[in-house]
Amino acid sequence: MASHRRPKQPSRARVTVLTTAAAAAVAISAQAANAAPSEKPTKNEVKEKVDKLYEQAEQATEKYTGAKEKQEKLQKEISTIQDNVARGQEELNELRSSIGLAAAAQYRTGSIDSSLQLFLSSNPDDYLDKASTADQLSAQQVEALKKIQEKQRELAQERAEASDKLKDLASTRTELGKKKQEVQSKLAEAQKLLNTLTAAERSALADADARASRSSSERVDLGNSTSANSRAAAAFAAAQSKLGTPYVYGASGPSSFDCSGLTSWAYAQAGVSIPRTSQAQANAGTRIYNQSDLRVGDLVIFYGDMHHVGLYAGNGQVIHAPRTGTVVRYESIGNMPFQFGVRI
Repeated sequence: MASHRRPKQPSRARVTVLTTAAAAAVAISAQAANAAPSEKPTKNEVKEKVDKLYEQAEQATEKYTGAKEKQEKLQKEISTIQDNVARGQEELNELRSSIGLAAAAQYRTGSIDSSLQLFLSSNPDDYLDKASTADQLSAQQVEALKKIQEKQRELAQERAEASDKLKDLASTRTELGKKKQEVQSKLAEAQKLLNTLTAAERSALADADARASRSSSERVDLGNSTSANSRAAAAFAAAQSKLGTPYVYGASGPSSFDCSGLTSWAYAQAGVSIPRTSQAQANAGTRIYNQSDLRVGDLVIFYGDMHHVGLYAGNGQVIHAPRTGTVVRYESIGNMPFQFGVRI
């Protein structure tokens, strides 16, 4: 007959622990059930965050543009050096050939100079260091060998310079990629926030932005342009012709612009070359710290790090390319932290 054992009862301590844990789980579940759902950010809160992201994107854009400009400059310098090296190598080859021809002529007559024999079988870099050899050379041959040595030194120096610039170019390209990624990241984050809004809310923001552009345009007194000098007036007129053109980071016209792209393009139409970035444009002329002294066509620099620039339009207004999602438009100078003007 099989024996049946009575199941072992759990200890009192274990029962207490289990009971306490169960009670805690029930309490947490009840709290979770009763907790208020996280509040969705309001339209104005989203706009504030998006505006901040756009500002950060523009800061990165100016750095991206600066790195791009540096890259283009380095590429031109490297190309020039490489062309110089190629021409220098041709000159060196011709100099060596002339020495070789002299040796060949002497060989045909059966009286080749021992100095040329030495030249043909050794490195010309240290040729002239041998005083006994130099004594045997004609003045013309000495001059030819000196030219060879000098050309070799020039080529070595230019090749070293090209090598340094190529390293700088590589690091600049790395920086360019990082800044481009930063801009795209900020813009993507801003778009993600905008996507949390309803279609009606997004439409309301777009309408408000459009109204701001129209009202700013209506307030501008274009008659003030007569106070500008001819170059500034021409630059301002060029910028006016691009009202409504979309903002695109890194763009310098004519179908799209970023802030410094618009100002540099506008002055180029007036026959004046100014730097490409807002930070560099801040040092392109005479600074004007009093807003009342500004004239139409003056550059206007905004923010402490000088990452935004526009053209003064008169009557307390600027014409500028504001940010992603907007177009070239007029806006009150007081809408952004004014730093100073720059008269080109």
